[in-house]
Amino acid sequence: MKSILLFLFAGVLLACNVSDKKATGKDAEKRAVIENEGRDALGDSTKSTTIEWLDPVVQNLGSMEKGQIAEITWKFRNTGSKPLYVTNVHAQCGCTTPDPPKEPIAPGAEGVIKAKFNSSNFSGHVNKEVYVEANNSNRNNSTDNKLTFTADIK
Repeated sequence: MKSILLFLFAGVLLACNVSDKKATGKDAEKRAVIENEGRDALGDSTKSTTIEWLDPVVQNLGSMEKGQIAEITWKFRNTGSKPLYVTNVHAQCGCTTPDPPKEPIAPGAEGVIKAKFNSSNFSGHVNKEVYVEANNSNRNNSTDNKLTFTADIK
């Protein structure tokens, strides 16, 4: 019975495309420190910075076949004097899987937010949004923390 449950659990992990690599003690510690610093920076205006989007915040993917998976990227630069912590990136729905930067972005450095869009359940024109949570001082301006893409699904 235990082996069947173990087998099913392993299958679910593989099906979800989840890595079975566990972070080493130092890697896990480093990630925890980064996450804590990012949360602290969100609530502290003295740790705020600014984002300049190098790619358009609204992107048109054009025409796609139903079932096609599109990859979208938005490049940005930290234009402030403090590290930029992207603490969370979430999509409007489950059809889009965002991939935020894993490390803080140093002042003057560039980063990228990636997303994959699965068009399987759509037809016609779609308009999707990806929301970015970061310690940028211009985050209350919805255009600075909302990324959008459109597509026409055949």
